[in-house]
Amino acid sequence: MTSVWTRIVDLAQRAFDPEADPPEFAEECAPRPNDVGFTAAVIGLAAKMARADGHTTEAEMQAAAQVFRPPPGEEGAFKRAFILAQQTVLGFDSYAKQIGRKYRARPCLLEDVLDGLFHIAMADGRVGPAEIAYLEQVATHFGFSEMEFRRIKATNLGPEAGDPYAVLGLMPGAGMDEVRQTWRRLAAENHPDRMTQRGAPPEFVAIAREKTAAINAAYAQIREELAVPAE
Repeated sequence: MTSVWTRIVDLAQRAFDPEADPPEFAEECAPRPNDVGFTAAVIGLAAKMARADGHTTEAEMQAAAQVFRPPPGEEGAFKRAFILAQQTVLGFDSYAKQIGRKYRARPCLLEDVLDGLFHIAMADGRVGPAEIAYLEQVATHFGFSEMEFRRIKATNLGPEAGDPYAVLGLMPGAGMDEVRQTWRRLAAENHPDRMTQRGAPPEFVAIAREKTAAINAAYAQIREELAVPAE
């Protein structure tokens, strides 16, 4: 049977169909089963992400393989697809717009994609301005607001200037009731057990664990600053 990776290489030049019907979802945070176009587009985003700072490191290539987990024997097909995506004349916005249009109703899936891109960006030990700008533009094409991207960025990289509100996607000065409700929602949505139940790769479970820790730490810091007793 032809694998998805081999099919992506074979169909890479015609993986994008702007007139395609919106997908039917079998799972809340998953793409349509056998959606080769989605997989190709995400590989395209990952490949362009790795080149956002002008070059691709081996660590970034390995991080991409961790995110996609090609099956044994298909590593070569995955690498060819990754290199092909880097060489295509299509800009990253073509990939981001396609995914955003097809899966706008599943923001948790789109956030998973961004988390994977952050994982690749951090693989070489630093995330530069060009990579942040790339990620922010992808998030915009996905339909995320500036505040939502600020939250996603903060949960992956840590809050800027010690701002715990950024981790929760709130403006400084938000009321404690709003802070508490947001914390509960984000903690539930990003819980690592939920990733495990979805069959996510270990790297995504680890990302969820780190995001949950950041969310809990931000909530604890706000609670302490406002002198709110522990629950």
